[in-house]
Amino acid sequence: MGTTIRDVARAASVSIGTVSRALKNQPGLSEATRVRVVEVAQQLGYDSAQLRTRIRRVTFLLHRQHNNFAVSPFFSHVLNGFEQACRERRLVPSVLTAGPTQDLAQQMRLHAPDAIAVAGFVEPELLAHLHSLNRPTILIDLRAPGFRSVNIDNIRGAALAMQHLFALGRRRVAFIGGSLAHHSISQRALGYRLAYFEAGLLFDPMLEINTQPGIAADLAAADAMERLIAQARAQARTQSNPLPDAVFAYNDAAALAAMRVCLAHGLRVPQDIAFVGFDDIPAAAQSTPPLSTVTVDKEALGRRGVDLLLEDSPNTLDPADTLVPVNFIPRASSGSTTT
Repeated sequence: MGTTIRDVARAASVSIGTVSRALKNQPGLSEATRVRVVEVAQQLGYDSAQLRTRIRRVTFLLHRQHNNFAVSPFFSHVLNGFEQACRERRLVPSVLTAGPTQDLAQQMRLHAPDAIAVAGFVEPELLAHLHSLNRPTILIDLRAPGFRSVNIDNIRGAALAMQHLFALGRRRVAFIGGSLAHHSISQRALGYRLAYFEAGLLFDPMLEINTQPGIAADLAAADAMERLIAQARAQARTQSNPLPDAVFAYNDAAALAAMRVCLAHGLRVPQDIAFVGFDDIPAAAQSTPPLSTVTVDKEALGRRGVDLLLEDSPNTLDPADTLVPVNFIPRASSGSTTT
């Protein structure tokens, strides 16, 4: 008969519960006690894989740049799906917003989670710290080596948006993007370029423009649109119509901000310039004109994250993301209400 947890507890002169917490790297122990228990377990040849963490408390970690739900409500819907799935499985969810200047280790000790769901962009340093905690961790709308993740099918979504615009005869489609450090944005930018290639159309790299960092997302998107217009005016001497005839933006908030700029310049939407966004936030259907967009079941992202956490090996690197499918919703901003 092999070494048991009781043998380790007896040899280390601690309780069985202390051994369990030490080997699962759970809070509530001094570092000296943890190290001593781990060393005793190794000396006795105890297989710590026999201990399976029972997940009860799950922390939903969101970067501070994503927690302005009034401006960009995407993650509020993801969180709603996450909380619903936790309630159905009798898990206790908590929400933690963090940034690079916060003491994440201290906050994690207060939350004492058995598992962690990270939503959206976070800095590599934060991910490295989370990896060191040795707790089941899942990434939502994010991808990184060593973690399992659930993501939107961003490339497919970009393809649907671009195919819709091409079908309507639009050829000079601009892309307003954000920081390519964000997995979803980089994938949407890739899908935008691939769509031109697959359609056999010429791609003008001057039509791809990224928002400037350090300012509010809606202001940054408006600034990007102003730069596209200024660029077109500067080229007007050599081109008959240098303006883009459509804009595909990396999310709805950016598309709506850019559309307001065009309307303020006297451009007609969609006659002069069509618009398509991504995410289908509530404001998309309520705008004037209503915004065509790529829609995704945001609640399903949160729910699927909980599902992956409860699988047997949630930290095993999966060669392929779990992808949540997308659909396209045509509205008046692109000049069509049918697919």
